[in-house]
Amino acid sequence: MRETTPAAMPPCFDRWCKRFDDLFKTKAQKREFRHYLGGLLGESERKNLSQMADNAVGVTYHRLHHFLTEAPWSSSKINERRLHIMNKCSQTRISRGFSLIIDDSGHRKSGNFTSGVGRQYIGEIGKTDNGIVVVTTHLYDGRKSLPLDIELYQHADSLPEGKQDPEFEKKTELAIKLIDQSRARGYQPGIVIIDAGYGNNTSFLLELEKRQLKYLGGLAKNRKVTISTEGDEKQTIRLDELAQKLLTRGF
Repeated sequence: MRETTPAAMPPCFDRWCKRFDDLFKTKAQKREFRHYLGGLLGESERKNLSQMADNAVGVTYHRLHHFLTEAPWSSSKINERRLHIMNKCSQTRISRGFSLIIDDSGHRKSGNFTSGVGRQYIGEIGKTDNGIVVVTTHLYDGRKSLPLDIELYQHADSLPEGKQDPEFEKKTELAIKLIDQSRARGYQPGIVIIDAGYGNNTSFLLELEKRQLKYLGGLAKNRKVTISTEGDEKQTIRLDELAQKLLTRGF
């Protein structure tokens, strides 16, 4: 059963879409923008274009595909407009003292035709399989979360020259790029929250420290850190050894 026609969407949906209309050049682009968003908001678990077209009256796969792959509009401008709108609203605006969260999300894919697909760890299923991975950033102030950016990780197997391909970037490199992008907008986080996959990458941590960013994340127990002791002396010690020396109240 088809869900609904786009024209039957609630008035608030079209009011939201109208805030982006000036970023599109044609009526067809504005129409497909609404069709695509309506498909993402639909009740169907699958969000591919074929399913979106099947679920709604007046929506076609070919028009959606053309809109996403060939129509001349800027996804970055759409995202910047979204952030501008959310920052203007007290219900969605992030409060001071927020954290910047770096994460990646993997999704299984059965074929090899999707951009960036390759055999890699897929968080969605908790094991290595064929799929894609995206690196994401969002802000969190203890009450509200604001999604910022998303970047596709191009697995080496999906590129003609593998890791030597000019388009290949490590996930940690993508994360640093997104962090810089966030700071360029004026977001200066109190702390950057990362998972162990990033916390065990020395080059990534050095980039954070170079930007004078505090971070919190999982680190390997054998990682060595330098601490200040009495008399401002420096001591290099393994994390597991340091943890054993700390008092209970230090945690």
